[in-house]
Amino acid sequence: MLRDALGDPTSSFETLGRVTRSANELKMRCTELDEHGNVTMVSGEFKKSELIAKYGLLPRDLRKIDSSILPNILVRPTAILINLLHIRALIKHNRVLVFDAYGTTNSKAQSVFMYDLDLKLRQKDTAANGTLAYEMRALEAVLISVTLGLEKEFEGVSEPVVRVLMQLEEDIDRDKLRYLLVYSKKLGTFEQKARLVRDALSELLEADDDLSAMYLSEKAEGKVRSEDDHTEVEMLLESYHKIADEIVQSAENLVSSIRNTEEIVKAILDANRNSLMLLDLRFSVWTLALTAGTFIAALYGMNLNSGIEESAWGFYIVSGACTVLGIGVFGWGIRRLRAVQTLSMWGHGGGAKSKLKYWGKGAYGGRSVVDGASAGVGAGVGAGGAGAGVGAGLGFGGETAYGELVKRERGLARRLARAEARAEEAAKSGSGGS
Repeated sequence: MLRDALGDPTSSFETLGRVTRSANELKMRCTELDEHGNVTMVSGEFKKSELIAKYGLLPRDLRKIDSSILPNILVRPTAILINLLHIRALIKHNRVLVFDAYGTTNSKAQSVFMYDLDLKLRQKDTAANGTLAYEMRALEAVLISVTLGLEKEFEGVSEPVVRVLMQLEEDIDRDKLRYLLVYSKKLGTFEQKARLVRDALSELLEADDDLSAMYLSEKAEGKVRSEDDHTEVEMLLESYHKIADEIVQSAENLVSSIRNTEEIVKAILDANRNSLMLLDLRFSVWTLALTAGTFIAALYGMNLNSGIEESAWGFYIVSGACTVLGIGVFGWGIRRLRAVQTLSMWGHGGGAKSKLKYWGKGAYGGRSVVDGASAGVGAGVGAGGAGAGVGAGLGFGGETAYGELVKRERGLARRLARAEARAEEAAKSGSGGS
C-alpha cells in the first residue's frame, strides 16, 4: 500500500535524472558582447533551439562546441564557431558569444580572456590600430589567449622535467626515475593537446573557401570576396600557427630528451648489472679453486692409513699439490671468464689482427676461407643447380687482390649459368621421354 501511495522510487529517480540531464543538454550559458565591446549579458541561458534559429546554425554545430573535446574552428555563412582549449565562442560580424561550459575548471584563464577580448573589441578600426574587422579582432583575442595558455602550461610542465633530467645526470635514483615517469606522462598529454590545436589551425589554413568566408563584416555589407582573396586572415592565422608549432616542436624535443635519457639510464643499469654478475662469477671461480685445493685434504681427512703420514715430506707434498691444483683451477677459470667477457662482432675475443685477417666472416665467428691467404667465394654449386649461394661469408686474406676476387666471382657466375642450363635440358629431355 505504501509503495503504491509513494510510487516506484526507482522510476522517480530515473525520471528526475532524465529531466535534469535533458535540461542541461537543451540550455547553454554564455556571455554576450556587442559591436562596441560592451557586455550586454553575463552568463545568460539560451535554449539550443533559440541559438540555432537566431544565428542560422545546425544542431551539429552546437554539439561541436558543447560536447566535443577536440579543438576545431568552424566557418559558417554568418558566424565563426571556435572550440580551442578553454574557449568556446561564436563570433558574428557585430557581436561575440562566449559560452561557459558546465563544470569548467579554468575560470582564471576565462576571466583574463574576457578582459582581453573587451579591450580588443573596443579598439576602433583606424590606421593607427590596424585595419582588422570586428570578427578578426575577436579571432585574434581568442588565438592570443590560446597560445598564451599553451606557453604557460608548457613552462609548468617542462621545468620539473628539465630539473629531473639534470639531476639524473649526476645520480640515478629510483625516486627520480619515478618522478620522470609521472612528468613524461604529463608532457605527453600536453604535447597531444598542443598538436591538436596546431592541426586545427593547419586545416583552416588549407581551406581557401573557409578563409574567404571569414570576412563576416563584408558579407553583411553585401561585398563578395573571391576564394583567393584572404591575405589578412591568412597572415593572422599563420602567425599564431607558427607559435603553436614552436610549442609543439619544443615539447617533442623534450620528449626526445626523455627517451634518450631513459636509453642511457638503461645502458648504465645494464652495465652495472653486468659488473655485479662478473664479480659474482669471480667469487665463484675463487670458490671453485678453493674447493679443488681442499679436495685432497678432504681425502686425507678420513683418518685412514695410507703410509704417507709416516713420511717426513708427506705434509709438504700434499700441501704443494693442493696449492698447485687450486692455482691451476683458478687460472683456468679466469681464462674462461675473460674469453666469455670479451665479445665483438666477430665472435668471442678477436683483436685487430683477427679482424684484418678474417674480415667479413660474420657475427658467428665462422670462417669462409681455408687459410689466411686464400679467398673462398661460396660453398660451390649444390646438387639442385642453385647451390648454397655466395658462401657463408666473403672472407679473404690481406694479400688477396681485388681483381682476383672479381675474377672468381665471374667464374662462379658462369658455373651457375652452365648448371642452370644443364638442369633445364635435363628437365626438357625428361618431359620428352615421358
